[in-house]
Amino acid sequence: MENDANTTANSRHISISEPSRWVRRFAPLIPLGGAVLDLACGNGRHARHFLQLGFEVVAVDRDIEFVADLSGQAEIVQADLEDGGPWPFAGRTFSGIVVVNYLHRPLLPLLGDSIAEKGVLIYETFAIGNERFTRPRNPDHLLKDGELLELVSGSMQVIAYEHGIVEAGPLPGVKQRICAVNDSELHNLSAV
Repeated sequence: MENDANTTANSRHISISEPSRWVRRFAPLIPLGGAVLDLACGNGRHARHFLQLGFEVVAVDRDIEFVADLSGQAEIVQADLEDGGPWPFAGRTFSGIVVVNYLHRPLLPLLGDSIAEKGVLIYETFAIGNERFTRPRNPDHLLKDGELLELVSGSMQVIAYEHGIVEAGPLPGVKQRICAVNDSELHNLSAV
């Protein structure tokens, strides 16, 4: 029964072809010339969006079947990000990292280390309270209040942050989202 529910949830995510409004809104902040990492890329809707914008793209997922057509246009990395193996991007930095509808807490500290100076983190996923609406319901897969703010606190400048019920779009529910820039100059100014 649980596998059927996971299959249904996964197919729901895979069927969405339009990039997230949150991602589209903040994509122009990502500096051209570097690569964008689409973490847990699913069907590649965000990878495709950034390719259209002229970025180099790295798309990573456990199942790359849905992005196989991007081979030659983007760097496709097949990796199980939750198996305890090494971070596949150790030593690499990205102009942008995009994460949508995915949470694996052990990866969170690695994201900050993987953002280049002036790079942008765009993150949007479900949060505590979503269990009243739909999947995910497991607290391991739901952000705690302010968790994305804590992730970037002291290291990145927050451009925008939201936490609440999102009714519009293909996956309504309780979501938390952030856009933050790794800009030491901005961060130092805000700390004064």
